Order: sequence, then structure tokens, then C-alpha cells
Amino acid sequence: MGAIVLGLALALALIAALDPPAPGASAPQISGADAPPDYGDTLRRCRTVTEADPECEAAWETKRRHFFRTEKSKP
Repeated sequence: MGAIVLGLALALALIAALDPPAPGASAPQISGADAPPDYGDTLRRCRTVTEADPECEAAWETKRRHFFRTEKSKP
């Protein structure tokens, strides 16, 4: 009985893997609210800063909040 269930599961997995996507299907669009904040230059510069820099701390906190999807208000 277990071999039959395993065989059916394997067959369904194979069919799902080989099934082409629906015609005209496209990737979902990302809204502006979901887009990451653009701190590229600031974060690159802050990687090498050795002392506390308020601008760097704010940029890292914003990046962290976006990554973890928290809506903590700024202090």
C-alpha cells in the first residue's frame, strides 16, 4: 500500500515539474511600497565606517525594518 502512495506522489511531482507555465503568465509586479529603500551608496560607504555615524545607523535601521517587514516608528 505504501509503495502505491509513494508511486502516485512521485508521478504527481513529476507531472507538476514538467508542466509548462500557463500561456501569458507573467511575474507579479512589485508595488512601490514593497520596493527596498534606495540606500545603496550610503550602505556601501557605511560598510567601512569604524566610528558611530548617525546617517549610517539610520540607513541600516531602515534596511533592517524593510527586511523584517516591521513598522516600528522612528525614535
